Amino acid sequence: MNIKLLAIGKTDNQELKDLINSYIKRLQFYIKFSFEIIPDIKNSKNLSESQQKEKEGKLILNYVENSDVLILLDENGKQYDSIAFSQVLQKHMNSGIKQLIFVIGGPYGFSPEVYNRANGKLSLSKMTFSHQMIRLFFIEQLYRGFTILKNEPYHHR
Repeated sequence: MNIKLLAIGKTDNQELKDLINSYIKRLQFYIKFSFEIIPDIKNSKNLSESQQKEKEGKLILNYVENSDVLILLDENGKQYDSIAFSQVLQKHMNSGIKQLIFVIGGPYGFSPEVYNRANGKLSLSKMTFSHQMIRLFFIEQLYRGFTILKNEPYHHR
C-alpha cells in the first residue's frame, strides 16, 4: 500500500520543512509514502470562500484515482489516540487497497465535491493548527503509528 499526503500551498518555514523531511525519511522504512504540494490558487484574494474551495477541490480531485481511499483532515472528523490510529492504518493495509490518500485542505476547508468523494474524515485535535504545522503533526503521527505496529520503543504506553 502507498500512502500519500496532499496539502494546499507550500511551507515557507525552513525549520518546519526540515522536521517534515526528517519524519518522511523515517517513514520510508515502513511504507511507501509521498508528500505532494498542490500550488496555492492564484489571485485567491479576488475569489469568494466558496469559489476558492471549488477551485482547490478540482485540483485535489485531479490527484485522486477511483480506486484510492481518500481521507480528509477535517476539524469535524473522527479523533483517535495514537494506538487506535495505528490500528486504522493496519486495517487499511489488510484491506488490500493500493493507495491511501490524506488531504490537508486550504484555509476554508473542502468543496462539496471533495466531501462527496471522501471515504472518511480525520481530526487530529479539537484545536486549530496552522496548515503549515499540521503537516508535521500528521506525518509524525503516521511515523508513530508504524512504530506502534512494529512494537518499536518510539511510543511510550
